[in-house]
Amino acid sequence: MTNTENFHPEIREEPRMPGSEEEMDSKPDWRPRYPGSGRLEGKVALVTGGDSGIGRAVAALFAREGADVAIAYFADEERKDAAHTLSIIEGEGRKGLCLQGDLGRRDFADEAVARTVEHFGKLDVLVNNAGEQHPDDNATDITEEQLRRTFQTNIYSMFFLVQAALPHLGEGSAIINCTSVTMYKGSDNLLDYSSTKGAITAFTRSLSENLVADGIRVNAVAPGPIWSPLNPCGGQPPEDMDDFGKSTPMGRPGQPNEVAPAFLFLACEDSSYMSGQVLHPNGGIIVGS
Repeated sequence: MTNTENFHPEIREEPRMPGSEEEMDSKPDWRPRYPGSGRLEGKVALVTGGDSGIGRAVAALFAREGADVAIAYFADEERKDAAHTLSIIEGEGRKGLCLQGDLGRRDFADEAVARTVEHFGKLDVLVNNAGEQHPDDNATDITEEQLRRTFQTNIYSMFFLVQAALPHLGEGSAIINCTSVTMYKGSDNLLDYSSTKGAITAFTRSLSENLVADGIRVNAVAPGPIWSPLNPCGGQPPEDMDDFGKSTPMGRPGQPNEVAPAFLFLACEDSSYMSGQVLHPNGGIIVGS
């Protein structure tokens, strides 16, 4: 059973997230930059938020490196994006699977994992990438409903997916969570979002300690400002978009294919001696580890 309803259907003031890449004038660059070398040959990965943005770039790169990939996405508005990502996976000669539903609900998180295992026969890599953000200049503008929704999408979903995936993971498996540079430097208009990213980082480190003896590595990636549907489709105020990413030392936003290699590194044996760590593709912003 899939479910695409909001947690609180009465909320109407917030945009549906993360938006459609298909409708963006300036398309994010998801294309892998190099030929594959088989670093994920024979592996199966589940990538949440895999229809567009960072998730699409990760799915494309994983497929190029030999993995079959299931992608989970939220709403009907992203169906074309998901179909495009599926065609990218299949274009790399790999098998793909699209799963639509609300990962903030335990029933769909359970279903997403179950259908992935049923379709491919196993699960080796879980990428918890799906997320949403809603800018508010004042803390008092954040409604209880928005607060619950942001936490449910961004961190509850990770707990639900990990709990569903653990019976299928074992020695050599990897879990990679998407946190954010806002966890480290804060954000004056993304208080609830930044708070979830702090929770994700703590979750990553704690889960690593919990699972390392089982041979399951848990790491995270903390992107800076990345050009994806999340920001122009409501994740940032429209008046801020002309300057999006210009405050980084590199003076520009990153592209999804500049972030995906960090996920690949943490998913494959190149990072076999790393767990509980966070990588920072953020345009040169210096943050504490």
